[in-house]
Amino acid sequence: MPNRPATPAHHSHHSGSHHELPQVSSGRLLWAVVLNQLLTVGQVIAGVFSGSVALLSDAAHNFNDANALLIAYVARRIATREANQRYTFGYRRAELIGALINLTLLAVIGLYLVYEGVKRFLYPEEIIGWVMAATSIVALVIDVGTAWLLWPMHRGSLNVRAAFLHNMVDAFGSLAVLTGAVAVMWWDWLWVDPLITWLIAGYVLWQVASMLPQVARVLMECAPPDVDLHELIDDIGAIERVVAVHHVHLWQLDEQHSALEAHVVVNVQQPHEIEAIKHQIKNRLRDRYSIGHSTLEFEVSGANGGCQESTPIVLH
Repeated sequence: MPNRPATPAHHSHHSGSHHELPQVSSGRLLWAVVLNQLLTVGQVIAGVFSGSVALLSDAAHNFNDANALLIAYVARRIATREANQRYTFGYRRAELIGALINLTLLAVIGLYLVYEGVKRFLYPEEIIGWVMAATSIVALVIDVGTAWLLWPMHRGSLNVRAAFLHNMVDAFGSLAVLTGAVAVMWWDWLWVDPLITWLIAGYVLWQVASMLPQVARVLMECAPPDVDLHELIDDIGAIERVVAVHHVHLWQLDEQHSALEAHVVVNVQQPHEIEAIKHQIKNRLRDRYSIGHSTLEFEVSGANGGCQESTPIVLH
């Protein structure tokens, strides 16, 4: 991890205060948790009453998803905390940790669904069609309601997006169970159940494979994927009186914010000239690369190309 200045909390307006989070109440997440926990209880009751293992399995799956929503809610609450002396960049990465946990759980669910599909294909179980259909309709209504609660938030956060994905998988699962129940009641097609299970599992694993690398890149402090580091260095080097740029570190603070630190060698005669170069670099990083937090150390080049002095300047 690069050495960064211990920026005081009241100066860290780039660090991820609650004002930078999508302006949607986290209460929506809490309502989603309550709805899904109620659905889990209802599915357990229906499963015990009908003797349906499938419904009990779906209840366990939905209970896991309700916990995923709870994780997303807790992570989001933590992320709204202001930066302080201990966490100078704030708590926004708590949402990424929540996303990592949720995506890991999704991967486990996807692999379990593959196993369950194989088992049900080889050893078909008796399906009580009308109970499955009635329960899946109720579940679908709650899943749609939960999706409506999460929709305004899912684009601004990988954490909420992962929870939203959990819910969408539930909705597709409820619709698939309803379709399977109709097929069983009308045509006695027991093979539809494992087929639908495999389709859902494939969708889950595909989504995990596409989202997990995004979370890992940020947590590993990878450079933003849309920024070419060599191009950025050349761009700064093209500014008048900039001789060289080295010791460059570029990383993502979270999904929306990136940070950069570097040593910039300049050829100037007066110290105040550095200020003009500083503003040029700051504007270029912000306008062309969306980098709003930069820490630069300026080194003044001598006549023979050596560095005569070093003047640290922090860009906020």
